[in-house]
Amino acid sequence: MRVAIIMGSTSDLNKVEPAVGILKEYGVQVDVRCLSAHRVHTELSEFIEECNHNGCEAIIAAAGMAAALPGVVASQTVIPVIGVPLSGAVLDGMDALMSIVQMPSGIPVATVAINGAKNAAYLALQILGTSHPEIKEKLWEHRQKMHEDAKKSNEEMIAKFK
Repeated sequence: MRVAIIMGSTSDLNKVEPAVGILKEYGVQVDVRCLSAHRVHTELSEFIEECNHNGCEAIIAAAGMAAALPGVVASQTVIPVIGVPLSGAVLDGMDALMSIVQMPSGIPVATVAINGAKNAAYLALQILGTSHPEIKEKLWEHRQKMHEDAKKSNEEMIAKFK
């Protein structure tokens, strides 16, 4: 089980790192790269080609501002690509969000919320879960734990205001 995570700048690492942790908790091999679509396009293409042949089952691509990275990645593979728009200095990530979701027909990029790297990891796990039953089972267990935690929080709130 293998997922690649690509970011456009090392300054994005703190927003992407939680996804790495989640994937590793599930036993997924994670290949992390910093490869700008604009600055090192040759190396980006080489890494995408490597992903096309090394068993990679999903790619998370995180970028801000013009956010071309997820679309460039998707244009060079049929591996599912999950775009993570990152907040920037000017438009708080709305520019990146609009860039990533507006892909042309036939070159889709699944897109999560601005700075939503955790959900990108969970979406990648759901993709892996379609062919790895152990991942699917762990995801169900995680959902059950979230359910129990939410019920407990509600009960604690009710008790507080009685």
